[in-house]
Amino acid sequence: MDNSLNGKETTGTGEPATGFGPPGRPGPSASLLFADLPPLDGELRLGERAAAEAADDYGHLVHHRPLGVLCAGSASDIAAVLRLCADRGVRAAARGRGHSTYGQAQAEDGVVIDMGTLNGVRWERDGRVAVQGGACWSEVLRATLRHGRAPRVLTDYLELSVGGTLSAGGLGGASHRYGAQTDSVAELEVVTGTGHIEICSPTQRPGLFHAVLAGLGQCAVITRATLETVPVPPTVRRYVLRYSSPAALMRDQRRLVADGRFDYVEGQTQPDPEEEGGWRYLLEAVAMPLGGRPDDTALIGDLHDEREHAEIGDLPFPEFADRLAPSVAYLESTGEWRDPHPWLNLLLPDSAADDVVASVMAGLTPADIGPSGVVLLYPIRRELLRAPLLRAPEEPLLFLFALLKTATPGAEAPTADEALRHNRRLYELAREHGGFRYPVGSVPMEPEDWRAHFGDRWADLTAAKAEYDPASILAPGQRIFTG
Repeated sequence: MDNSLNGKETTGTGEPATGFGPPGRPGPSASLLFADLPPLDGELRLGERAAAEAADDYGHLVHHRPLGVLCAGSASDIAAVLRLCADRGVRAAARGRGHSTYGQAQAEDGVVIDMGTLNGVRWERDGRVAVQGGACWSEVLRATLRHGRAPRVLTDYLELSVGGTLSAGGLGGASHRYGAQTDSVAELEVVTGTGHIEICSPTQRPGLFHAVLAGLGQCAVITRATLETVPVPPTVRRYVLRYSSPAALMRDQRRLVADGRFDYVEGQTQPDPEEEGGWRYLLEAVAMPLGGRPDDTALIGDLHDEREHAEIGDLPFPEFADRLAPSVAYLESTGEWRDPHPWLNLLLPDSAADDVVASVMAGLTPADIGPSGVVLLYPIRRELLRAPLLRAPEEPLLFLFALLKTATPGAEAPTADEALRHNRRLYELAREHGGFRYPVGSVPMEPEDWRAHFGDRWADLTAAKAEYDPASILAPGQRIFTG
């Protein structure tokens, strides 16, 4: 089907389209920019509705309006659009499911590539699955469960795109066992900033492979990934244990990571109803035996939780994997899902984690993270994180410390601007203690911050950018190479 512009500017909704750009000044003419675009398998949408949707994300903090939105029907569509963008100096950004929180997938006066239309999943031999970059992890999981398997690492929220999380790293409760989602990738198909479709892997074009994984979209768009999977049981056993302090929680997390007795380990906090402004600390641990019944005494008998509050139960693996779905449905029904989300994610070295977490939590109240905010704490073994651009402390153990804030208008929570300033202060605190930012949240960053972030990998990233995106058109919302 020919979905080219055919010499006139159209939209996917029948709306007329003229020029685009920030209010108050004219933008470039889309009809002139895209007049030479060849026929597409998908559709290039122009118009106010498409632009407005692409100028927002889950964070609702940044709004950069693009010229158009490519609903890609193939990798060839992306290649054609990126060739044109590179030739004419138009920036472009891939957008998965719109779950970015600070404009990372936006492109002002550029093109947003909507990857949601590339969501195919194909089972392959040897326990691998080939997945298009716009597929979300719930779609991947449904396909692999038909074979009694699952991706090695799943994010807690499954409606994130594969290409999106692989561009950042992809961390979850199984990262203490398998590393990041980037560490389960056997092969990639990508489209570089020059508009070339390439296949890469650890042995075929490894430079490109390592520049793309955790590369924050700077060198190429992920159109397909081949992923390793693991067998999973029909039913898992879940333990939720309570602690009085983050130090007590983290002490037991270290024990569980050291001996690997659980397949999934995560920490989180809840407001303490018995202490105004206080917190309760929870360990969520899941055993996934492929045969036999878990031994509760062997699994938790030596832990130091408040055992009288322990919650232990069995549930189907699919229900466990998608356990956030009911909460998300509730937040969508109340409108809180559409509130601003100034999230912060930090990777802390084990040697400083106790002090940093205790200090932050002592100064934090439930109101500070908002009515639907969450605080998470994941232990991760550093040796398992092999993507060079996934920056993390160089200690055997580290902790992902995530403050997933909601700036609900009219609530007692801080405003979005106040939350952003707080995020920046905590980011600087983490850096002082050898920590890094896991760059999926909302922290004001300038190019010099990014140079410090990538450190001794900065030269590798800049060289890859020069090779694969010499016009510097990709992922401008990250503000890595543009202020």
